[in-house]
Amino acid sequence: MTDRSASPPADAALAGIHRVPRHPHAWLLFLVLSQIAFLLIWWRWGWTVGLPAMVASHAPFWWGILWPHSSVYGPVLNRLPIDDKRVWLTIDDGPSNDTVPILDALDTHGAKATFFLVGERAAQRPELVREILRRGHDLGNHSHSHPARWFWALGPSRMRREITETQRILGEIAGTPPRWFRAVVGMSNPFVQAPLKSLGLARAAWSARGFDGVAADPETVVTRIERNLAPGAIVLLHEGATHGGNVETIRRLLQRLDALGYRTLLP
Repeated sequence: MTDRSASPPADAALAGIHRVPRHPHAWLLFLVLSQIAFLLIWWRWGWTVGLPAMVASHAPFWWGILWPHSSVYGPVLNRLPIDDKRVWLTIDDGPSNDTVPILDALDTHGAKATFFLVGERAAQRPELVREILRRGHDLGNHSHSHPARWFWALGPSRMRREITETQRILGEIAGTPPRWFRAVVGMSNPFVQAPLKSLGLARAAWSARGFDGVAADPETVVTRIERNLAPGAIVLLHEGATHGGNVETIRRLLQRLDALGYRTLLP
């Protein structure tokens, strides 16, 4: 077996990548100022100018919600700032029946990954969480109930519960709580940052994905991922999809990474 993994590196470039939100409510100031500005424009020039100004004033805030790589509401890591052929494999939505076969595939290739776990699923299958750790992988927080349709619209109380409860569950199982959080479907909103700050979590997105949560054909998924492979890529993968193709997709991706000379790392 060829060891394609790397221990957590001491690269100076990686020293500052774990960025916990410092000012989680700063967006409020910008929201208030933008609305005052559009009201003044409406008052001075009327609706023909004021209406476009209103739309424009809301656009950045919607962009911050709908675009997974946006840092409008707080810092988000989209790729690792390194120049050598190392990537961060991240696997969402577990634990599931796919977890052990995926761990076996990672072992075969000497690769490491961070598993972004759903809290209620982890609570139901704590033995899989422990097995992930036993094999040398890392855990991330991926909400408690994975409300894929409505995560972007959750209010502050529900958002805090989704993040805090998962942190508690994973901390109790693992002994140490995760350091990374990934928003459901990648969509953040203004109320994500405050619980991240209080829990010491940094938000991670991705730079290479193949839509394996919905796409069943492994070759198609791997081809899509390869288009965006580069040094420092954060690769988004999934487990437990109903189409049943996740394990084979990860096996083929690992083969392709080996062929291209890429190693994995856990930041």
